[in-house]
Amino acid sequence: MIDKESKGTINSTNNSTNNSTKTKEQKEIEALMDSIIYENKEALSELAK
Repeated sequence: MIDKESKGTINSTNNSTNNSTKTKEQKEIEALMDSIIYENKEALSELAK
């Protein structure tokens, strides 16, 4: 099972790149993408059991 720290790592990696030039919309989209990636990893982990 993927832990919550993995999700935080994805977020912090994405947020560290050109943070000053990102719009609010871009940040929201990235957060959604990170969430989807995390949920997909969890689902795959469950299927692999």
